[in-house]
Amino acid sequence: MRIGILGAGAVGSTLGRAWANTGHQVAFATRNPDDPKLATLALSIGPNAGAGAIPTVVERSEVVVLATPWSAVRDMPGVAADWSGKILIDCTNPLRPDHAWLEDDYQVSAAERVAAWAEGASVFKTLNHTGANNMANPTYPDGKPVMFVCGDDVDRKPAVLKLVAELGFDAVDAGPLKVARLLEPLAMLWIRLAMAQGLGREIAFALLRRAGPAG
Repeated sequence: MRIGILGAGAVGSTLGRAWANTGHQVAFATRNPDDPKLATLALSIGPNAGAGAIPTVVERSEVVVLATPWSAVRDMPGVAADWSGKILIDCTNPLRPDHAWLEDDYQVSAAERVAAWAEGASVFKTLNHTGANNMANPTYPDGKPVMFVCGDDVDRKPAVLKLVAELGFDAVDAGPLKVARLLEPLAMLWIRLAMAQGLGREIAFALLRRAGPAG
């Protein structure tokens, strides 16, 4: 697939590199397309990676990934981009500047706010409730970390689940987009455990399963 990555930080670069290594064509974009960091990043990944301006990358991509700080996402409606027909994966969390909690008393999820302005896009929430280190290497001795996916477009959700699974996660359909109201606080729990509780970043959530009773 042709995947546009909006953001070239730890999450964006990690996802782009991983998907390029599985054969997808990725292109990075930020608000400053002349930033030499973009070209350097694409060159370091290889022939499956490129870079460009946001409107161009969005236009040429089948899937667009939001992997920027929330402050940049809030400015995104000012960018002239055509979202019609795109799969839009929102990896962000509406963190306050100090990362202490979710902003605006969390009346609505970030993903739902994105869907309100990304007119014509099929918006999905995923890849927000773990760290970039787990996106780069999701291997744990006791199994795969879980990565929940929510979104309203049931016909296109399998494509998103497949992209998440290709990263090495246990990709699980969590339901419609409003479930992002649960997944974004789950990200806060991961941050809390990793940072404030001293568990460190080498932790991940998992979903355990067992057979139900017969009959």
